[in-house]
Amino acid sequence: MHNRHAVVSTRLGDLTLVASGNVLIGVYFPHHWVKPTPATLGEPTTYDPLLTEAARQLDQYFAGERDTFDLPVELRGGDAFQQKVWALLDEIPRGETTTYGELAERLGDKQLAQLVGKAVGSNPLSIIVPCHRVVGKNGKLTGYAGGLQRKQFLLDLEEAAPARLF
Repeated sequence: MHNRHAVVSTRLGDLTLVASGNVLIGVYFPHHWVKPTPATLGEPTTYDPLLTEAARQLDQYFAGERDTFDLPVELRGGDAFQQKVWALLDEIPRGETTTYGELAERLGDKQLAQLVGKAVGSNPLSIIVPCHRVVGKNGKLTGYAGGLQRKQFLLDLEEAAPARLF
């Protein structure tokens, strides 16, 4: 597969968008916790129809003009557990939040909350697969690859249930 990437400027700052073949496989913040490998990034490109469309839809989303994304995506990498967590993230409705513990319970064991947190932090399709909708116990904002201010922006944009920075 031909991997390529572009860095686009958005309301949330620069995002690196990564595509492979005809699917989007990555949306990364500059200080993302789990960075893509050079092979995953592929070559930089200045024009790519898929990456251009992804950037357009992200801009519309940030402007409150779009509620969902209509992009071909594929969650690559990750082990079987991470894939299960990422699938659960995709099920969290806009305007709602859940906790790491609740996701762990859905996976059958509340003791898995810390592993769920690691899996959420490894999500390669930030924003598109809504890891920002996962909060800590009692709605407290905790960890986000894009930083807590970006997480708060996204939750406010979606009018999600109240969350706190502290």
